[in-house]
Amino acid sequence: MSSHKDLSDLSLSTRMTLLGRDPESQVGFVNAPLYRGSTTVYRTLDDFEQKRNRFHYGTAGSPTIAHLEDAWTELTGATGTVLSPSGLGSIALALLSVVKAGDHILLPDAIYRPSRVLCNGLLTRLGIEATYYDPIRADAVESLIKPNTSVLFLESPGSQTMEVQDIPTLVSLAKRHGLVTILDNTWATPLFFDAHGHGIDISIEAGTKYLGGHSDLLLGLASANEATWPALRATYDAVGMLPGPEDCILALRGLRTLHLRLKEAERRALDLAEWCKQRPEVKKVLHPAFPDCPGHEFWKRDYKGSSGLFSILLAEDFGRDELRNMLDKMRLFSMGLSWGGYESLIIPFDCRSYRSATEWAHRGMSLRVQVGLEDLDDLKFDLGQGLDRLRTKA
Repeated sequence: MSSHKDLSDLSLSTRMTLLGRDPESQVGFVNAPLYRGSTTVYRTLDDFEQKRNRFHYGTAGSPTIAHLEDAWTELTGATGTVLSPSGLGSIALALLSVVKAGDHILLPDAIYRPSRVLCNGLLTRLGIEATYYDPIRADAVESLIKPNTSVLFLESPGSQTMEVQDIPTLVSLAKRHGLVTILDNTWATPLFFDAHGHGIDISIEAGTKYLGGHSDLLLGLASANEATWPALRATYDAVGMLPGPEDCILALRGLRTLHLRLKEAERRALDLAEWCKQRPEVKKVLHPAFPDCPGHEFWKRDYKGSSGLFSILLAEDFGRDELRNMLDKMRLFSMGLSWGGYESLIIPFDCRSYRSATEWAHRGMSLRVQVGLEDLDDLKFDLGQGLDRLRTKA
């Protein structure tokens, strides 16, 4: 849906301004128009019977959706992209496109918890077995492969606990055994990690996060290579699970500044994470760019940058009452489950109850931090006051 046929010789910032739009077909307007609708009409019986219109019905998409699909395909270097109403929806779509009853799949123990619920619930009822593996032990995965294993799922870094996986080694292992690889690449985005360039078959992005960037849309994107694209597209067409055009327009708007916002998120998160390391209430900061983060060597080798999300392990002598006193009185940091927007967020987490392949050794409280666009000194003051309340119980 773009008049820009080949952008490969242009810099990233230039490409981000050109992807997914075609002013010539938009009567000169620089932004793609918003198409709403369920019904498309045909001029002739032949057209109707042969469905010559690409958008033959609302569930086949619209030019608005196609603009975003094409832009993401170009950005990721994929063969094709399909969209869904959420990141979790795209994960489900990707898995359902490559598994069948009787299959076995492998997933990292640090996976996004709703993905675990999906695999342990819906997929189990469909006759698909899920096994979880240590995300930083690539050498231990091969022993878990069964004759009916069909998918190796990756999420890097891990949700909340930030383990970075050895993706090239795992991709090589999957190829030797004929497994499809699916990666949740939301934290890094295609700008900081080239999933398909590293051999991943299907890459998932929760556009809800950095692509949208303003906490006002829900969107998922699944991009596929040549081998898996036909199955992904066929599954997408079969279930009719597509987003609304308004969310796609917002995502296209976010695409124009994604590279700028992501670099700013990286700068701010690194600054705040370094500051957190100096606080006596903090036992450890989990940030892939820090040498003591599990898998840091893989991040340093494979990634081009880091985003605005990291985690804090608090000293183990603080309990829930102290944590409540800290979080309930925060002024700038809000408690919220998403991230990637302009506002700073902080949530507590404890993954001990649901991890099944690894033991989460930390016995204290843990916090996940999303760094927004507020002034860093203001954020440090707010977080510092919160940590003071944690320590003094005041």
